[in-house]
Amino acid sequence: MRRGKVLLIYPPSPVLNREDRCQQPTKELLVIPPLPPTDLMYLAAIAEECGYEAIIRDYSQGGDFIKDVRELNPDYLVANIATPTFQSDMVWVKKGKEMLPKLRTIVKGAPFLTYNSNTIYENPFIDYVIMGEAELTLKEILEGVPDSEILGICYRDNFQPVKNEKRPFIENLDILPFPARHLVDNSIYRRPDNGKVQAVVKVSRGCPYHCFFCLATPVSGAKVRTRSAENIIAELKECVEKYGIKNFLFWSDIFNFDREWTMDLCTKIIESGLKITWSSNTRANTMDDEMAALMYKAGCRLVSIGVESGSQQMLDNIGKKITLDDIRNTVKILKKNRIKIYNYFVIGLPWETEETVEETIKFAIELDSNFISFYTATPLPGTKYFAYAMVNQLAEGNLDFVSAYYQPVVKSHTLSKERIFELHKQAVKRFYLRPRFILKTLFSLRSFAEFKNYFIAGMNLLLKKD
Repeated sequence: MRRGKVLLIYPPSPVLNREDRCQQPTKELLVIPPLPPTDLMYLAAIAEECGYEAIIRDYSQGGDFIKDVRELNPDYLVANIATPTFQSDMVWVKKGKEMLPKLRTIVKGAPFLTYNSNTIYENPFIDYVIMGEAELTLKEILEGVPDSEILGICYRDNFQPVKNEKRPFIENLDILPFPARHLVDNSIYRRPDNGKVQAVVKVSRGCPYHCFFCLATPVSGAKVRTRSAENIIAELKECVEKYGIKNFLFWSDIFNFDREWTMDLCTKIIESGLKITWSSNTRANTMDDEMAALMYKAGCRLVSIGVESGSQQMLDNIGKKITLDDIRNTVKILKKNRIKIYNYFVIGLPWETEETVEETIKFAIELDSNFISFYTATPLPGTKYFAYAMVNQLAEGNLDFVSAYYQPVVKSHTLSKERIFELHKQAVKRFYLRPRFILKTLFSLRSFAEFKNYFIAGMNLLLKKD
């Protein structure tokens, strides 16, 4: 017999990839598809282990929150709250509490990395704030562990906010159950190029580099914690055999940080006989020819690289600890091994000038990758960038993260927000509208589905006015 119901949601707010590290809007940015709510699937699996009925709703993809709360009558509501949609997200949590006063409301997400416990006092519709990794914390809440003994939460005691000690990061990720994919419509979440269903498999957590603008280290810690190859392959087999999913995004902060682990995982994927394709990320100084060749043989078809800038001075200022030649070398290795490349760049960091933006655009064109994203620099709370922007008064008025990574949130030392936005739009068009790039892309297409998806992306680019 079930102990009760847990409703886990992405609120009915603008579409975001709500992974705490990124929180990217998908409407304004090219080649950024909506990702499945893998974090909620992990938490749902935890709830089921605790004897609850779990229900997942990604309302950014449709659905009626009010109707569901009324009909499902859940005992717990767990909401992923994102910084860009914080106000909107919290409105929906409040609505749930107003409809069901006995509903226990739990919120989690990147905004609570820098959480002020007074917020729970000011918002009486919140029962628990989870700060940090949520799986084991939710388990203890659902199992009825006394609030005072649960690490990593903020709660109310006699109407006063109480903030408990931080929960240590999970050292052995293999102890976590596989995401509860049976609770979502997997067909919604597809690759942006060929439209095939794609699952996210989280293979590791943590990053030791703590880059100036990035939340990876604050969210997941400085130690890289990897799942065992056997555990990952068991999840891949479940996806293939139970759900018919053969395309994967291997989610990590640095996929190939541990060379021995990377080679072992790829070898075991090959030995398993799984016929899958997958993508991952890399730093520009952790890839080599042997590794790339083995990754391709294991099914890797795309690797993303956080290039950030084409100015060495900018890379040095943000503590990237890579060189332009490191990037060139990694791109050369990946191209040699037939792995497509997705480069990320950031425009508008504090030291950005007209000249450094021009260097970045020219470097992006020189690298000539298959896909690219130019983000506008966004100082999300919890990053070094946020603290720097506040101290150096780069913000003008209240910070607005609603269009994070697209509409500039702050200025640089020499460029206005308006100018950064213009340069960002110029960068996108100068890369994607090159005749050489268009012809290369057209000749690489292998199906009508790919042609259709590229055509739609191209039309969105041409018709974008703001």
